[in-house]
Amino acid sequence: MDIFLQQIINGLVLGSMYALVALGYTMVYGIIGLINFAHGEVLMVGALTSWTVVSAIASWGLPNWLTLLLSVLCAIVVCTVLNFSIEKVAYRPLRNAPRLAPLITAMGMSLLLQTLAMIVWKPNPKPYPLLLPTDPIEVGGAVISVTQILILSITAICLAGLSWLVNRTRLGRAMRATAENPRVAALMGVRPDHVISATFVIGAALAAVAGVMWAANYGTVQHTMGFLPGLKAFTAAVLGGIGNLAGAVVGALLLGLVEAIGAGYLGELTGGVLGSHYADIFAFLALILVLTLRPSGLLGERVADRA
Repeated sequence: MDIFLQQIINGLVLGSMYALVALGYTMVYGIIGLINFAHGEVLMVGALTSWTVVSAIASWGLPNWLTLLLSVLCAIVVCTVLNFSIEKVAYRPLRNAPRLAPLITAMGMSLLLQTLAMIVWKPNPKPYPLLLPTDPIEVGGAVISVTQILILSITAICLAGLSWLVNRTRLGRAMRATAENPRVAALMGVRPDHVISATFVIGAALAAVAGVMWAANYGTVQHTMGFLPGLKAFTAAVLGGIGNLAGAVVGALLLGLVEAIGAGYLGELTGGVLGSHYADIFAFLALILVLTLRPSGLLGERVADRA
């Protein structure tokens, strides 16, 4: 039972990080119907930017929490500028092109960002400094770290803030109107280009936070670290219902739980043939099963039909 509870905690932490990235995927898809495959690399840039800032100001003698906060803010700024530029340069000119063109462009942008990160930060993995207390906290026989508690708390705050933004603010109404019909929204005074850029900026900020949390939780950063989390987050968005904010969160948490529980029991279930590093099998089997039974995802797509 202790192992099961531990895997539940690990799954919720992992799913929380997936959720922040999945929201970026689902917001962009819900408004312009684009799968931004470069979104995982935004997470990577955020983590590496945070590592750079932490390394640069380590000798200043600042409290660890302040160092981490400054690195998060710098990561958010860099990632939002990066994603804003990507949307304006790579995606906006292809907005009315066949869907295959922006999809290929997104994949190319992902590879470009990985290569540029390898040039700037070098290809070798780098240890991320321990900025938070490492003493484990016991919870019903399982343990949880301060970093994991912070990850769960920050994710809950970000999700609540995003829900308020989308449902209660003028920008949120403009996002929903643009998703419904960008031409009619423009006639009503909404500027679709500004709304789409704002969506990319918000998604980048969430990915930057997820990147820093990923680095703090696993203790290492490198130029390829964004590919697998980005792929898993996209899987979570599809699992919950691409274009549906609540679905992205539910899909991410479910994917994290399935992956963590699978990692904990995979060895026993296969008699030692497969180890915990094969846990991805469970994640993608769950996706195949759900999409076979419910192609629109668990909560269904909430994407408006284009006129």
